[in-house]
Amino acid sequence: MSLTQRFRTSLALLTDMYQLTMAQGYWKKGMADQEAVFHLYFRKNPFKGGYTLCAGLEDAIDLLQNFGFTEEDVAYLGSLKGSQGQVLFEEGFLQHLRELQFTCDVEAIPEGTAVFPNEPLLRIKGPILQCQLLETPLLTILNFQTLVATKAARVVDAAQGDTVIEFGMRRAQGPDGAISAARAAFIGGVKATSNMLAGKLFAIPVKGTHAHSWVMSFERESEAFSAYGDVFPHDSVFLVDTYNTLEGVKKAIAVASKMRAQGGELRGIRLDSGDLAYLSIETRKLLDAAGFEKVAILASNDLDEHLIQSLKLQGAKIDTWGIGTKLVTAYDQPALGGVYKLAALKKDDQDWEYKLKLSEQLVKISTPGILQVRRFYRNNSPIGDMIFSEPQQVQAPLPWCTPMTLPNAKPFRMTALLKTCWSLSSRKGN
Repeated sequence: MSLTQRFRTSLALLTDMYQLTMAQGYWKKGMADQEAVFHLYFRKNPFKGGYTLCAGLEDAIDLLQNFGFTEEDVAYLGSLKGSQGQVLFEEGFLQHLRELQFTCDVEAIPEGTAVFPNEPLLRIKGPILQCQLLETPLLTILNFQTLVATKAARVVDAAQGDTVIEFGMRRAQGPDGAISAARAAFIGGVKATSNMLAGKLFAIPVKGTHAHSWVMSFERESEAFSAYGDVFPHDSVFLVDTYNTLEGVKKAIAVASKMRAQGGELRGIRLDSGDLAYLSIETRKLLDAAGFEKVAILASNDLDEHLIQSLKLQGAKIDTWGIGTKLVTAYDQPALGGVYKLAALKKDDQDWEYKLKLSEQLVKISTPGILQVRRFYRNNSPIGDMIFSEPQQVQAPLPWCTPMTLPNAKPFRMTALLKTCWSLSSRKGN
């Protein structure tokens, strides 16, 4: 299900007020249709890492496809007053918004691609008024989902092939934070989510166990396990740390033996507290000794890539990782810090005029031009990216990407990362 269907309302006002005041300024000064180019990019890799995984493009394109101001939107804008009690937005401008149709060209890097600082994830070219209105909604979509997808990729990498499940809905920043995070985490490589709505909306596999409240609802822990096993004889994962973890494992094994005798099979044991390295090692011993070598051990409890790496080094016997709070909230970095900057402006039939934002902070100086990113490969492995302005095409191969120093290497190849996903010319043909 698309972004606009999820909200079932116009998203034209999913923006900051100053985007609309600038839009009225462009309209009133006769600049509304002046052609411009904006780039959306970020300045630093998150989590002090070496890469970023872009995500959120499908939602961004859906927003653009459905962009437009409803009568309710326009009525709300018409009700706003300035500091002197005057109407803030003029009727002529409001009529312009009523009739506004999205006519920009959009190039973007596909979701799930590894990207790096200052590379445009998305390039918008079209009337400056339209480009300006898109800044805030595009940033709120791409910033968050890119951040979570990157966190997920780091967790998956730390898990070294183990299954990773997203468990974080209850700790997410609100309902849409939970849904968007589940989507982004899946792009980042997690295999499943506990979020049922995300599973429905995006066809993500859903997984779950049971809570401590289930165990506490019965007189004895073994009764709770038996009851759950009766309901799910082939899909039970028992949470064993409600009282005493290793005693809980022994009771789970006893119940699993009865399930097996009746044709069922325990799927897994979940550890949610304590010394996960020690407990998983001891749990594995108990399971193997009882003939349950294929029963998985799932761990949760505020895990992230750093804790997973530590547990791996300690020899933990964990097969599946349930990652919650620190994934969906991108716990150690609250925001990506993506920006959206004007890079080129064209007046009537004149040539493009490149725009440069200066700053006393070097990192905040923008890159002028109509930018594209070219990725170079050798032996099918990426070896470097180059940012360049498309009007000044770079044709000759660079010395560092030729196979001269590696006689057995295959010739390099290159590809443009920004792909056309929305263009006026293609729409005219539809």
